[in-house]
Amino acid sequence: MESTTVSVSTKKQKEKIEEAAEAYIKEPQKTASLKKMKSRETLMGYLFISPWLIGFICLTLGPLLFSLYASFTNYNITSTLDFIGFQNYVKMFTIDDLFWTSLWNTTFYVIFSVPLTTAGAIFVAVLMNQKIKGIAFFRTIYYLPAVLSGVAVYFLWMQLLAPSTGLVNTLLGFVGIQGPTWLFDPQWTKPALILMKLWSVGGGMLLYLASLQGVSPQMYEAAELDGASPLRQFWHITVPMITPIIFFDIVTSTIGAFQIFQEAYVMTENGSGGPANSLLFFNLHMWNNAFRTFDMGYASAMAWILFIIVMILTFINMKLGKKWVFYGGGDNK
Repeated sequence: MESTTVSVSTKKQKEKIEEAAEAYIKEPQKTASLKKMKSRETLMGYLFISPWLIGFICLTLGPLLFSLYASFTNYNITSTLDFIGFQNYVKMFTIDDLFWTSLWNTTFYVIFSVPLTTAGAIFVAVLMNQKIKGIAFFRTIYYLPAVLSGVAVYFLWMQLLAPSTGLVNTLLGFVGIQGPTWLFDPQWTKPALILMKLWSVGGGMLLYLASLQGVSPQMYEAAELDGASPLRQFWHITVPMITPIIFFDIVTSTIGAFQIFQEAYVMTENGSGGPANSLLFFNLHMWNNAFRTFDMGYASAMAWILFIIVMILTFINMKLGKKWVFYGGGDNK
């Protein structure tokens, strides 16, 4: 009896050893099969995204690297790319006075337009978040300027800001205010463009409206039971809950404001930059160098300086955002 039991146990052990040996032998085969399958899936993935990769390399990365090299040359479209080192950058910071003028004009526009448009979009979004009859109509009206054609809007505002016949100065005259000459006065040209920018806060309003509608009503009910006023509810509930959208809007608006070009090009005579170069923004000065004097090398150097400025400001915004942006999951990283 004991010998029979021992033989059965030994037989089972042998079977387990054989199974383990077979599994050990088959494991490399399975691993090789999995690797082959993964490599095939990877190849198919690259095949599907190849149109984007080709477009990125040919239309984005290639021109980007070319402009970097051109910034160290005296390239003017018709000539060869003769390497001149940092001469374009030296000229930019030490010789070209219009460089500093254009940088100051752009910085002024960014400093005032970004906070004002952000605050304006939040204010309009709060108004459009009220539950009143016909609110959908008003939401549509406020959003429409954001989808209108840029050039058509610029011509419209040129008529509105006309010194003697413009609607803006006419309305100011009704309340006893002598309106400025706007686009003809160097002190009022940039405020005029900022005013025009405030008119099209509908795009930002839509983002904030969606964010406001995602705030839990129970939070407001609890705050109201604790005796919090509407203003305290706004500062301590609404604002913290929409800080991710505020952060996104500030970053994208800052990048967009540094790229201002069309307004000054269309609304000034021959894209000259307005009276006393008050609307000579950085991109307009860069465009004039590239397509009026055909100094492509110098224009490429200007483009890279603008890229560095925007990257530094974006990095600063990312770092500062960790200190005031609130995310629902509790992770601000």
